[in-house]
Amino acid sequence: MSHGDLIPGNVLVSGGRLAGVIDVGGLGPADPALDLVAAWHLLQAGPRQAFRDDLGCDDLEWSAARHGLGAGDGAVWYYAESNPAMSQMSRRTLERIQADTPPA
Repeated sequence: MSHGDLIPGNVLVSGGRLAGVIDVGGLGPADPALDLVAAWHLLQAGPRQAFRDDLGCDDLEWSAARHGLGAGDGAVWYYAESNPAMSQMSRRTLERIQADTPPA
């Protein structure tokens, strides 16, 4: 099962640890790479690499998650006026993806 929307607003943290996940109405079967998208939404570079290392993700899985997130860049402009915080979160996520993407 995949949450599909593990963004900062849907993750509850207490004492620096995951305490819960909300907004789970969209749980469904998915590609396991979708479980990795939270790495860019929630983690900066160092913790994101530790997350990847701990999970043992290969390059294909990691790349699939990164590229799947890139497809969501429409949220930056879609929410620019109606939900600036969501727009900014999406922009930050895209910046993290860019910084994490190896040169072609």
